[in-house]
This record gives sequence, structure tokens and C-alpha cells, in this order.
Amino acid sequence: MTRFYIIRHAEAEGNLYRRVHGWYDSLITDNGYRQIAALAGRFQDVPIDAVYSSDLFRTRTTAGAIWKPRALALHTRSDLREIGVGAWEDRTWGDLERHDAQELLRFNHSAPEFRVEGAETFDQVQTRMKRALLDLARLHPEQTVAVFSHGTAIRCLQGALRGLGPGEMDALGHSDNTAVTCLEVEDGQARILFENDNSHLPEEISTLARQKWWKEQGGRAADANLWFRPLDMQNEAAWYRAARQDAWLDIHGPRIPFDGEGFVNDALRCWRQDPAQAVVCAMRGDETVGVLQLDLERHAGQDVGYIPFVYMTPQHRKQGLGVQLIGQAVSVYRPLGRRYLRLRCAPDNAVAQRFYRKYGFIKVGEDKGARITLDLLEKYIGYEPNQA
Repeated sequence: MTRFYIIRHAEAEGNLYRRVHGWYDSLITDNGYRQIAALAGRFQDVPIDAVYSSDLFRTRTTAGAIWKPRALALHTRSDLREIGVGAWEDRTWGDLERHDAQELLRFNHSAPEFRVEGAETFDQVQTRMKRALLDLARLHPEQTVAVFSHGTAIRCLQGALRGLGPGEMDALGHSDNTAVTCLEVEDGQARILFENDNSHLPEEISTLARQKWWKEQGGRAADANLWFRPLDMQNEAAWYRAARQDAWLDIHGPRIPFDGEGFVNDALRCWRQDPAQAVVCAMRGDETVGVLQLDLERHAGQDVGYIPFVYMTPQHRKQGLGVQLIGQAVSVYRPLGRRYLRLRCAPDNAVAQRFYRKYGFIKVGEDKGARITLDLLEKYIGYEPNQA
């Protein structure tokens, strides 16, 4: 008999930024590292003979909670990966709700009809996950094995072990980040001892505790998932200017003159670099809720992605939406080889300073401009292929 602890990876960028990450190789969030520490405490006195992980960064990093304290080897296998979602990779859930709602509904119900270009089917994921489990049982008889995988892949495995095929898994629960499923395999037969247990996570670091999609019959629509569209600076410059003015007055008040023309001209310069990505509106359904401006040329030689402007409309602030704009910036800059995000923030803007600290930005200097001095903040978004 082989005992398995099947563990979902810690919170990663897709969970935080509300983006679709199957085989996309995303990083662990700061909160995810807290989850990893809690997981290590849970398993401190649990005997483990071998540790396996999918070959993606988020699982390899989470697996360190078990293999590192024991000085075990970490074995990686691509057949433990999340479901590959092909053309959906790194799109926002809000974008899918907007532009591919029927296929998203099939995905949410693990439907056998689910088809996306380049993606796996649920049947394929069930087959490879069950085959991987039985192979590991063959390799480790009479041992205890920790296996690190992904939410949908683990759910597919749980369904396969129950004899539930695609379209029959709606009644199964959802796994929190770092939640644990325990099962035993003997003579090719599996017995589930417990599933999706996140008792090691205090509520304040639980990912599911702050999300709604898993609680609602309507699925992911219960969360505010944003999508992004290009802001047409030729026809929407007045809207951009108003947003800039609102942000300026909110931070500086009327004591420092607002240079609307200068800001619009700078946005036009950025927009011409890439009209599809450099200046975008954050959308919640049909409603514009924010703006993200990127300068794709500034600091490029320093492996830095520069963000001149991040803005949320007043009625949509303090709702946890702003981090999705940071996720959009990461999505644009990482494929360009940028390793850091950089932006400027007024030192006395306490709300913005707290927001950026919460999501990994640190002060690296000051920009002593002509009118005001601003803090330079940076966030690391790159990683080495073998880092974990």
C-alpha cells in the first residue's frame, strides 16, 4: 500500500490577478509564501519518503515546504501539470466572461464538450492524472509520497477515482491553495481518506476565504473579474484627461497646478508605441472602472517595465480590483523580458503606498521632479528557469 498526500500549489499570480493559468508558468504571491510556511508546519512531524511535483514553478516552489526540511530530492513530472488551456492561457476570467461565455460555462462544469484551441479536454486530464498516480504507487510500494499538483488537475483525479467522468464532477468540492487530499493505493485501487483539507490555513491567508466564485451556483461570475480594452487616445483623450485630473486633485489638491495637456501628450506618446496594450481601460462588464498606462520604451534597457499611471474610478476603489491592473502590466511586460515593474508614488499618498506594499512593491529611490518629489517603487516579476 502507498499513502499519498496530494497538495495543491500555494497562491499564485493567476489566483491573485484573476487570470487563467494552466501551463502558464506563474509566480507565487507573497500570501502564497505565507501559505507555504503554514503547510510546512502542518507536515513537520509527518513521515514522507518521496516528493513529486508538476514541473511548473508554482508547484515546485510549494513542494519546498516538504522536501527541503527533509533534504529529500524533488522529482518533477509534466503529467502532474494543471489542465492546459491553450489559447486561453493568461487571459483574464473577465475577458472570457465577456467574449467566450459559452465555452467558459462548459469549463466551469467540466463538460465533455469543452473545446478550446490548443487545450486539453477534461477526459485527457483525468486519464493522465490517474495514470501518474498509479505509476507512482508502483514506484513507491509501502511508502508515503507527497505529490504537488493543481486545482483542476486534482479535482479531475478525485473524480476519476470515484468513477465520475467529465460533466459529472459538479458535486465535488474545490481545493484551497495548499489544501491537502490524502489517499491510499493498493493493488491498483485507491481509497480516499480525506479531501481538500485547508485546516492549516488561518482565514486571513486562505485564498478561498476572500473569493466568492466557488460559493455561488453561478460560478466565477460571483467575483468581480475585469477585462481590458484599448483606450482610443484619438477619441477618448478627454476621458483620460479627466481621470488624470481626478487622480491629481485627489493626491495633491489644488495647490500644485495640473498640467492636463502634458499628461495627455505623454499618454499619446505611449499609445503610439502599442495602441492595443500601452493605454487600456479596465472594464467590469460594460462599465469602465480604471485606466492602466504603460511606457514600453522607458527603462527598457534596465529590464524594467514602467507604469506611468494606474487609476481606479472613485466608486470602484477599495474593492480589491486594483491588483488586476497590476496583473495586466505583468502580462504585458513579462513576455518582453522585463524583470521588474517600476512606478512613481507620492510619499504622502498613504492609501496607494499601502496598496503597493501589499502587492510586493518596495521603495528603490526617489524621483526629484520639477514640481514634486515622488518615491520610486519596484516589484520583481521575473524568475530564473530553475529557481524554486
